[in-house]
Amino acid sequence: MMKKAKGKSINDFLDKKYGEEETESRAKFKQKAQAFMIAELVKDARKKAQLTQEELAQKVHLKRPHISRIERAETDVRMSTLHKIAQGLGGKLSVTFEV
Repeated sequence: MMKKAKGKSINDFLDKKYGEEETESRAKFKQKAQAFMIAELVKDARKKAQLTQEELAQKVHLKRPHISRIERAETDVRMSTLHKIAQGLGGKLSVTFEV
C-alpha cells in the first residue's frame, strides 16, 4: 500500500505531472527515469572501481564522451554496451524480461 501525503498518492502526483498511465507523456517520463537509473548505476560502479571515464572507456573500447553521455542519461544504451561496461567493471549484466 502506498503512503499518501496530504491525501495524494505518488501515482496521483505522477498522473498530474507526467500524464496518466498509458499516455505518451508518461511513457517518455518512464523512459527518462530508466535511463537515469542506468546512468547512476554505471557511474556508481565506475567510481567504486576507482576508474575515470577515460580509463573505463579504454578498458571497454569505447570513447570517453560515450561513457559521459551514458552517465548523464543522454543516450539510449545498447544491451551489448552495458554488457561490455559491466564486464569491464568486473561485473555482469542481468536482465529480467516479464510479460
